[in-house]
Amino acid sequence: MKETFKNNVYAILRNEFARNDLKSATVNELYHAVSRAAISASYDTVQPAKDGKRACYFSAEFLVGRLIYDNLNNLGLNDAARELLGSEGIDFSVFEEIEDAALGNGGLGRLAACFLDSAATHSVPLDGYGIRYRYGLFRQFIENGFQREQADVWQNFGDPWSFRRDEDSVIVEFAGSKVKAVPYDTPVIGFGGKCVNTLRLWQSEPVEEFNFDTFNQNKREEAFAQRNAAEQISAVLYPNDGTYEGRQLRLKQQYFFCSASLQSILKKYKAKHGSDFSRLPEEFVVQLNDTHPVCSIPELLRLLVDGEGLSFDEAFAIARSTFAYTNHTVMPEALEKWEARLIFDTIPQIYDFIILIDRRLRDDLRRLGISGEEAKKYHIVDNGLVHMARLAVYATFSTNGVAWLHTEILKDSCLGEWYRIYPERFNNKTNGITQRRWLSLCNPGLSAYITELIGDGWITSLDELKKLEKFADDEDVLRRIADIKLGNKQRLADHVLAHDGAQLDSSFIFDIQVKRLHEYKRQFLNALSILDIYYGIKDGRIKNFAPTAYIFGAKAFPTYRRAKGIVKLIGEIARLVDSDPEVSKYLKVLFVSNY
Repeated sequence: MKETFKNNVYAILRNEFARNDLKSATVNELYHAVSRAAISASYDTVQPAKDGKRACYFSAEFLVGRLIYDNLNNLGLNDAARELLGSEGIDFSVFEEIEDAALGNGGLGRLAACFLDSAATHSVPLDGYGIRYRYGLFRQFIENGFQREQADVWQNFGDPWSFRRDEDSVIVEFAGSKVKAVPYDTPVIGFGGKCVNTLRLWQSEPVEEFNFDTFNQNKREEAFAQRNAAEQISAVLYPNDGTYEGRQLRLKQQYFFCSASLQSILKKYKAKHGSDFSRLPEEFVVQLNDTHPVCSIPELLRLLVDGEGLSFDEAFAIARSTFAYTNHTVMPEALEKWEARLIFDTIPQIYDFIILIDRRLRDDLRRLGISGEEAKKYHIVDNGLVHMARLAVYATFSTNGVAWLHTEILKDSCLGEWYRIYPERFNNKTNGITQRRWLSLCNPGLSAYITELIGDGWITSLDELKKLEKFADDEDVLRRIADIKLGNKQRLADHVLAHDGAQLDSSFIFDIQVKRLHEYKRQFLNALSILDIYYGIKDGRIKNFAPTAYIFGAKAFPTYRRAKGIVKLIGEIARLVDSDPEVSKYLKVLFVSNY
């Protein structure tokens, strides 16, 4: 495979870019050639996941990172790529210039990406479905201490890992309009290069590319109106929902990828089983990652009832056996609730099915002896709002939290009334991370040393790391790990200096908080604790303080004024500390931009 890979790199550079060597190629051209060569080389060993029931992971986010590093690692081509580039004096880190795929924002997308990696590594048939955002969330920069935003044009270097599938395009309809959903398939290659699944992301395009007659009538804006309206749907992750138009666009996004994905799944099913949909739950399970894809439930009912002629009862039984729901939060304000009027005005074709589901729920509640004010806690449509979490719990066969404590809170309070009537549906799936990406790939020095100590079994079986316990008191091992850690800290310090112009002392303890900026994520509490430490050092309350650098990385939603205020506060604390020679010997505060 390695020789095939190297030969393919040169062939692609010659045939597609007229380059005879690596040195004359741009970073963009190298990225394209190495990526496509890796894909070609993988054809010799990679196979689709085993047959059987196929899981479909519906998520608004997929934080896949830089696929070139991840896939080279999984294919065992890291060394080959490093040697190939090094032979012409090119550093392997050149691909750090490539933007992360801007397809997510936080834990939701990170979890989705980790699930895809783990499934492919263990040959579990699981495909991801989402949106191919053109600009992602936003690019963050700090100006005078304040967060500023600009478009994140992450596809500047192209997207060699995805393949456009025009033949699988589908039409998605809204009230008074329709768009074309075009799929882009990205291979998800498991570690060892033996299995591949697919991440299918949908791009919204106009049904009619360009209205020539309208343009010739000097109605130029109108001629492009359909294109502009269609492209908005897959333009940005989480459009501002502070206005009716913003909420409508966000709702359109959710329905767009859910409808397109379900149409794709039903097409595959019908190719194998025809119009007998009774076996759909045996062939496919759809995991709803949070409430964003929950409109899939009424949409599947619509496709089965209006499109395939099933009765509502038949379709509902199939849907309930097909869908499962992952809850990510216990905050009531984060459990999506849409205005019923908004749904009716935007996607009226599923509104009637939401009403029918709600009626069925109310009938079930009456049979259970639940009525009056108690019953209102369950109603899907209540006081002019459609409660998506309630719809998800009622119309799926499984509801899981993402940590033991989180799941217990769901059962005890947040969704406690549902747990009382459907206890068998609740379960916990503790979030993890893939060690291939977050250790083997991100920390090559430590991962190589772990492999030296206990072998490489830990790369696919994390339990193997227990073997390290026998080295807990081995001074030589601990010293080697400390040296690796110090080297990594220096690499981070060099990166921060290059990208943010800030000095970090690698001998300091690094205390790092990187996650979405929100009041409940507690960056504000962290900042207050740093202020307390600062004044404690100043007034002598705190003595012998171990020098510590507090490093933050986070994006605040553009309209979230309090969160943006926290960014400014952290910056002001950093200025306070830096301007104090007495305290800055022990304390450093840094906000890293665009994490």
